[in-house]
Amino acid sequence: MRHLMSPLDFTVEELDQLFDLANDIEKNPEKYAHICAGKKLATCFYEPSTRTRLSFEAAMLNLGGSVIGFSDAGSSSAAKGESVSDTIRVISCFADICAMRHPKEGAPMVAATRSKIPVINAGDGGHQHPTQTLTDLLTIRSLKGRLDNFTIGLCGDLKFGRTVHSLINALVRYDNIHFIFISPEELRVPDYITDMLKEKGITYEEVISLESCMPQLDLLYMTRVQKERFFNEEDYVRLKDFYILDKAKMQLAKEDMLVLHPLPRVNEISVEVDDDPRAAYFPQVQYGVYVRMALILTLLELV
Repeated sequence: MRHLMSPLDFTVEELDQLFDLANDIEKNPEKYAHICAGKKLATCFYEPSTRTRLSFEAAMLNLGGSVIGFSDAGSSSAAKGESVSDTIRVISCFADICAMRHPKEGAPMVAATRSKIPVINAGDGGHQHPTQTLTDLLTIRSLKGRLDNFTIGLCGDLKFGRTVHSLINALVRYDNIHFIFISPEELRVPDYITDMLKEKGITYEEVISLESCMPQLDLLYMTRVQKERFFNEEDYVRLKDFYILDKAKMQLAKEDMLVLHPLPRVNEISVEVDDDPRAAYFPQVQYGVYVRMALILTLLELV
């Protein structure tokens, strides 16, 4: 039995197979429409989510399976003090596979050690968000045709953004990736990330100005400043509008640069950018369903 706690749980070769399967699902949905008949996915979300939870649920329903679970800790036995370990033991009696989001780092890993069914980490605190990373990689590969030889700018909250941390860790396994980290001083990428890049000999820059680096980018990964990660309102208000991607900034970019965003956005991407053919963040959501379908099939060993 296998779990997914981190994007690094899959080798590069296994990721290629997963993405090939996701692309086949995209092209031939009817081929997979009943493959999970009789199987149940439990979505255990101790933290609010719209996209990730509904994406998992849509993925399982598209495969002909069914879904059970809860959408916040208050509607689960966690409100009575039940541990994650006990919850997953109970869920293992009801479902065939579980997707878990939790505000505490490492909680899905604790669940995996006690589970009788595959557990997918659907986000744990500021730590990892592996299925978002798989979504990002599939989007890039599908739209760019490759996962190597490009310059990627990551902009916004690089300190608390788990999607950013997961994506960096995944991309370092591909050749000739150059990172440009775009953030205010207070939201810089953590030292453990830059130390890892130095150790691996991977090039990166840290800048404050988005405009200055736009012409260099093959990909721009925007993130929101996350209110829930701040300890005080004052810091959040000061930094939340630090970067806003608009038409004027897009005019500085390459004609084939892609803009990605894990969503939800607040106002860091102006709605006027939505009609730009380089805006890939809504197609990215659809790729998230395909990759989660492929992941469910892989972990349930149905392909």
